Amino acid sequence: MASTPMMVATGDEAPPPHKHPYHLVDPSPWPLLAAFAAATMLFGIIMWAHYSIHWIFFTGLLGVLACMFVWWRDVVRESRTPGLHTPIVRIGLRYGMSLFIASEVMFFVAFFWAYFHFALFPEHVSGATEYIWPPKGVLTFDPFSLPFLNTMILLLSGVTVTWAHQALLDNNRKDLLQALGITVLLGLSFSFFQAYEYAEAPFAFHGGGIYPSTFFLATGFHGFHVIVGTIFLAVCWFRARANHFTPQRHFGFEAAAWYWHFVDVVWLFLFICIYWWGVGEIAHH
Repeated sequence: MASTPMMVATGDEAPPPHKHPYHLVDPSPWPLLAAFAAATMLFGIIMWAHYSIHWIFFTGLLGVLACMFVWWRDVVRESRTPGLHTPIVRIGLRYGMSLFIASEVMFFVAFFWAYFHFALFPEHVSGATEYIWPPKGVLTFDPFSLPFLNTMILLLSGVTVTWAHQALLDNNRKDLLQALGITVLLGLSFSFFQAYEYAEAPFAFHGGGIYPSTFFLATGFHGFHVIVGTIFLAVCWFRARANHFTPQRHFGFEAAAWYWHFVDVVWLFLFICIYWWGVGEIAHH
């Protein structure tokens, strides 16, 4: 297949506008405003849970989304400004993304810890009369139906995002856009099937006991990460279409690919530990 070369941005390697290779971030109001919006959203969750008042939560959510948009818009502009992202700055960005993913790993370790605590010691479950897991009366999903399909979707998306990265390194803009587009569609498909799975779940989140709590907490937060990663990759698609990436300078896309592979690996552990190893009496629809 003939490749379509990408336009190489000019001025990428311009000298920094100061006498050191580091980037001093310009003052920005978005972190402070985002913190207030997040606090409003948290307060809204409390008011929603206790008093059924919804508007405070949605006001905070809109504020968070607005701050995310303008803040990340500024970050993209910063990455396009010649001389700011020097080699030392790019190393710092890689360290930062690596540490962020490491913190996300520990985030999910807590969920797996909670799940295995009750799975390996079911006598700790409040009100348990038998030492079994899942608790008696809980019907589970068939791991080789919809969960297995979602596993195949995410594994395929890991292949397509790697294809996109190789196309970028080969200066092949056409394959880059095609592979990235397929990855975004696969991410959307995963979210759709997980939402359908939740709608057909044989157990409820409210009042269902410890099994639904650990199940929805672990898989739900993973689903949230899939949505975030899909948005991340969609933004990269638009940036690639606007020729923001070159074979030498594309850390924005690289960070998205790292994040997506992390999401893939976490789902493999979820599928093996919760859907497969933790299967009980299967619900039949």
